[in-house]
Amino acid sequence: MKEQNPVNGKFSDVPIRVKSWVYIIILFSLGIINSLTMTIFVSLLTFQGMKEIFRMIKPNFSFLPLLVLLTCLQAYFIYFISDTAYLRYAIITVLIALIILFIVWKFSFKALLSFGIGLCITLICFAYLAYIRSIEYPIISHFGLRLIIFIVVVTELNDVFQYLSGKFFGNKPIVPKISPNKTWEGLIGGVMLTTLLSNLLGYLLFSFYDLLNFTFMGLLLGILGFGGDVLMSYMKRKAHVKDTGTLIPGHGGLLDRMDSLTFNAPAFFLIVQYILLK
Repeated sequence: MKEQNPVNGKFSDVPIRVKSWVYIIILFSLGIINSLTMTIFVSLLTFQGMKEIFRMIKPNFSFLPLLVLLTCLQAYFIYFISDTAYLRYAIITVLIALIILFIVWKFSFKALLSFGIGLCITLICFAYLAYIRSIEYPIISHFGLRLIIFIVVVTELNDVFQYLSGKFFGNKPIVPKISPNKTWEGLIGGVMLTTLLSNLLGYLLFSFYDLLNFTFMGLLLGILGFGGDVLMSYMKRKAHVKDTGTLIPGHGGLLDRMDSLTFNAPAFFLIVQYILLK
């Protein structure tokens, strides 16, 4: 029998990952066209994300009516409520959902805590993608579109950079009890490349490009993206599952692909509002 090349085995999942990326890019491009498509897109992400969270924690339980209600509320809030008011409404919605789970379905405190974290990820964090898309700046056309392209490209390629850096050079695990495949070499290599990418995209997309600001953003988004990845890995380990779902071949579920946006989306929204536009 011909012995398998260890390098080929190490990268055997790359072709299917690349193919899935083509579909992801097409759907993303359609979703960010305008505020209405962005609202629909984020609401669908919210629905699928909640579905994966709920099935991961309670796989044999049907939450469809609650998921549909929360998704409709998400769409309404994003389209009609300002970003300053959204957080208040979303937190109240999460609390009401947890009360329903406790009173109607008698969930334990441990399960409620997991659901609470999951709802914050899929409702609140994802919503900021839509609010980033809606930001306007008079002297730069399609400013919100440029912003959403920047944050998604930087965040997702940060994942790729950390993945490849870890594959090539990684041998020192950083969180072995949560995710043994994540290494210091992967994190450092990924953050360094993400910082370079942040500056490149900043220069190409924004007339107010500043080396210090975009270096800071690259470092921050690289580290926070890793943090979101680790958070989802922790939740999966607690739920004893490998992936959050099977939606995206080669990647797993939606949350396996978008976990890095958990911290990056709200952080980038704040950076734009209080650093870039000041």
